[in-house]
Amino acid sequence: MSRISGHGNHKENSPFLNSSEAGKGGDYYDRNLALFEEELDIRPKVSSLLGKLVNYTNLTQGVKEHEEAESTDGSKKKVSKSPSMGTLMGVYLPCMQNIFGVILFLRLTWMVGMAGVLQSFLIVLLCCCCTMLTTISMSAIATNGVVPAGGSYFMISRSLGPEFGGAVGLCFYLGTTFAGAMYILGAIEILLTYIVPQAAIFHPSGAHDASSAMLNNMRVYGTVFLILMAVVVFVGVKYVNKFASLFLACVVISILSIYAGAIKSIFDPPEFPICMLGNRTLSRDQFDVCAKTIVKDNITVASKLWELFCHSTNLTTENCDEYFLMNNVSEIAGIPGAASGILKDNLWSNYLEKGEILEKAHHPSVDVAGQKNNLHLYVLSDIATSFMVLVGIFFPSVTGIMAGSNRSGDLKDAQKSIPVGTILAIVTTSLVYFSCVLLFGACIEGVVLRDKYGDAVNKNLVVGTLSWPSPWVIVIGSFFSTCGAGLQSLTGAPRLLQAIAKDNIIPFLWVFGHGKANGEPTWALLLTALIAELGILIASLDMVAPILSMFFLMCYLFVNLACAVQTLLRTPNWRPRFKYYHWALSFLGMSICLALMFISSWYYALVAMLIAGMIYKYIEYQGAEKEWGDGIRGLSLSAARYALLRLEEGPPHTKNWRPQLLVLLKLDEDLHVKYPRLLTFASQLKAGKGLTIIGSVIQGNFLETYGEAQAAEQTIKNMMDIEKVKGFCQVVVANKVREGIAHLIQSCGLGGMKHNTVVLGWPYGWRQSEDPRSWKTFIGTVRCTTAAHLALLVPKNVSFYPSNHERYNEGNIDVWWIVHDGGMLMLLPFLLKQHKVWRKCKMRIFTVAQMDDNSIQMKKDLATFLYQLRIEAEVEVVEMHNSDISAYTYERTLMMEQRSQMLRQMRLTKTEREREAQLVKDRHSIARLESLYSDEEDEGDPVPENIQMTWTKEKCDAEKRNRGSAVGSFRDLISIKPNQSNVRRMHTAVKLNEVIVNRSHDARLVLLNMPGPPKNTDGDENYMEFLEVLTEGLERVLLVRGGGREVITIYS
Repeated sequence: MSRISGHGNHKENSPFLNSSEAGKGGDYYDRNLALFEEELDIRPKVSSLLGKLVNYTNLTQGVKEHEEAESTDGSKKKVSKSPSMGTLMGVYLPCMQNIFGVILFLRLTWMVGMAGVLQSFLIVLLCCCCTMLTTISMSAIATNGVVPAGGSYFMISRSLGPEFGGAVGLCFYLGTTFAGAMYILGAIEILLTYIVPQAAIFHPSGAHDASSAMLNNMRVYGTVFLILMAVVVFVGVKYVNKFASLFLACVVISILSIYAGAIKSIFDPPEFPICMLGNRTLSRDQFDVCAKTIVKDNITVASKLWELFCHSTNLTTENCDEYFLMNNVSEIAGIPGAASGILKDNLWSNYLEKGEILEKAHHPSVDVAGQKNNLHLYVLSDIATSFMVLVGIFFPSVTGIMAGSNRSGDLKDAQKSIPVGTILAIVTTSLVYFSCVLLFGACIEGVVLRDKYGDAVNKNLVVGTLSWPSPWVIVIGSFFSTCGAGLQSLTGAPRLLQAIAKDNIIPFLWVFGHGKANGEPTWALLLTALIAELGILIASLDMVAPILSMFFLMCYLFVNLACAVQTLLRTPNWRPRFKYYHWALSFLGMSICLALMFISSWYYALVAMLIAGMIYKYIEYQGAEKEWGDGIRGLSLSAARYALLRLEEGPPHTKNWRPQLLVLLKLDEDLHVKYPRLLTFASQLKAGKGLTIIGSVIQGNFLETYGEAQAAEQTIKNMMDIEKVKGFCQVVVANKVREGIAHLIQSCGLGGMKHNTVVLGWPYGWRQSEDPRSWKTFIGTVRCTTAAHLALLVPKNVSFYPSNHERYNEGNIDVWWIVHDGGMLMLLPFLLKQHKVWRKCKMRIFTVAQMDDNSIQMKKDLATFLYQLRIEAEVEVVEMHNSDISAYTYERTLMMEQRSQMLRQMRLTKTEREREAQLVKDRHSIARLESLYSDEEDEGDPVPENIQMTWTKEKCDAEKRNRGSAVGSFRDLISIKPNQSNVRRMHTAVKLNEVIVNRSHDARLVLLNMPGPPKNTDGDENYMEFLEVLTEGLERVLLVRGGGREVITIYS
């Protein structure tokens, strides 16, 4: 709240200096700090930082500014004081006021009567333990740094993250709002039952609809009260604050009057006789004399009681209630006093069902059935009671422990005051509750205790009967204190909602972040009033209490969880000043909260959890981009570390093997992804499961291109979002691309979360490129993956692959299984078919049989193998006949070798290089034309060697002029004889390609074994040519190379 004098109204946005301020002083840099001149440009000197931080104080979004904004005119502004509240005024008394409430005065006596003193002790103990343990956790969180306005919401959201913070913040908000409704209902109950019963609008028409008339009165008056209170809060919070101390005084005086009355009852118990018929308690408000007959002028006449039971003024008995005739009427003391020994009767529970008559045990009576229509003359139980019901109803009377932390901004030393004040308040209130339970049990007759509305004691408030000097002390005191508590709730709840809305983690709440010019949350107040109205329409205090118990218990549960998580994780920032906490205490508190939720009402508990869960998932779905250094993030890190260490124990079993991808992406000059379909393919193959790392290499010096690398990483991440790839991104800067790729293959991943498969793009245009680096990088990467025992996938023609929005309703995925590579070829189509794009495609598996293979047996064996693998696929065995090497094959091999030879001639002039490239291009185009003809022509005569003479005469002349030193090298080129092993390899490539194109030309995707690169690096370029020939004429090809281990198994 403070602004240091002398600073005026200067608002400090950041405690750090910016460079412009730094430059203002001419001699800014200290001579002693010359070494750090460059750092001081961007970082503050320690002395200046400390100076700024000391002047920083915490502004609350709270009641104080609102009060000041209202009380100042436009002309003169008050100079606001710094936070000055101590422990007593700032924490202890607000907590006391919030904890003591309507339940103490209206329901505690009834609870003691129903549950007995012992079980009441247990209920109070459970609830107080819950709040005490929560306070210990809360104190640890509150003393771990500055807690601004928003109190519990701020603590939880900054400890457990925006998702939990939002869920718990809203639970706490709903709890506070329903508490407001409960206080208003309590105030109305006191008003209509004990102060002015004649103000009731609805009156019971018959004997049995008294409760419904009462509920309707509650609804009408409750709504009026709510509107009045909302107007008071809207007009000025300062009035609420002014009266807060008055309301607290009412509570204290009321409690003191109970103690005074209990002491007085020892030697002079108050006169509150109860009329009993047999052992049944009679409702005293319908007659005055407790006797069957009275003597009037020496004549015995029927009393009012006789009239009620016998329906006549004569002393005739024919219409009389049988129970009335058989039992005597007697009077007993309602408050026998502390010395009477009534305590032993009240020790044990006496739970009743709804509509049961209140009876005094061991009182003489003849047990006969009375008439049903006379039931309204007795005192009846209005709801069914049990230990669980009473826990739910009592719990709101221990809530309110957050009052101190909610005003942390107004405290002089919040980190000292919050723990001390809150714990003292809980100890005080717990002692009051325990002593009240004991005093009620020791001083008041059991049937009076069980009488919720004081029907047996002339409609007096039961606590009031015990108090001294008059019952009115408590009636008036409790009325004002409940009104005050209602006002406090209606003041606090909108501010909490405003704090949540301003954090912008729940988008649809943003409107509630706005308010009046002075920051008063108008819209939030309106919503709060509407939700409180729902509570008032329920109209029964006993029904509303368990609802707000749930929301508060949820909130306390998460406070305990936050403390336990932070303690167990030992986060570096977890350094609370309050040292008396332990994770075991927090877990115990959490367990008690959970137990109390399900004890008091399991279905409300499930609903509250469902609401919190839905809010959590909603915030998570909306993607709350908030980094608050929360504990859940720390928990994720710990869990990830634990899981990674477990994975480190050994390689995954074949059953668990799935491709963990490292996708090597190429970026263009503008750092855009060159082939985004590689990402699409990766997302279709993974369907969100397992590990995907997207790697890329930027050529250059790390110090100079670091910014570029960051930009590239962001581009790739954006593309990953578009293509729905869930994974990680790594961009490496290296002097050579091949080195960078080798680094990625070696070092990507962590521990057991390492890639086992590399996805590599095909080097398109490698033939046309003068620079051999593109295909050399490609082959180098193939060799690296082989050396690292990784699987390799090379999607060729990747731009023709389907996008994530396309659907293949028919078609085949063809697998050409030529070499066994650990089952990769079987597994990949199965994984692809999990994705909606490929789901409807059928799988076909082709295998190649040589002349000496039994193809029929092979087909049977393959079908059996697939059956055992549980993979559905068609099986075909293709026979490859031994045939002579065709002229076309020979020609392709020759061309390939000539081209290689050409490119080896280093230091060619530009023109020579262009001319020779053209020569090869012409020869290649004729070869391509040949390949488009039919098979018969292919197997015809070898193409003559003088094919380059298809040039024109002009070209020939130019050739002669430019020929010189290159003549010899051309002769060498023309006289090359192809290498026999190359011819054999080319033969395989051509024949296989022929068979594959013949069978799979219309397949949606062809998977094919990728042959390994040659051991001798001289043949690298030939290897590229073999791969081109092998995949020619196929639209979408996936070349697959296994990593040298089995990846699929027939065993379960």
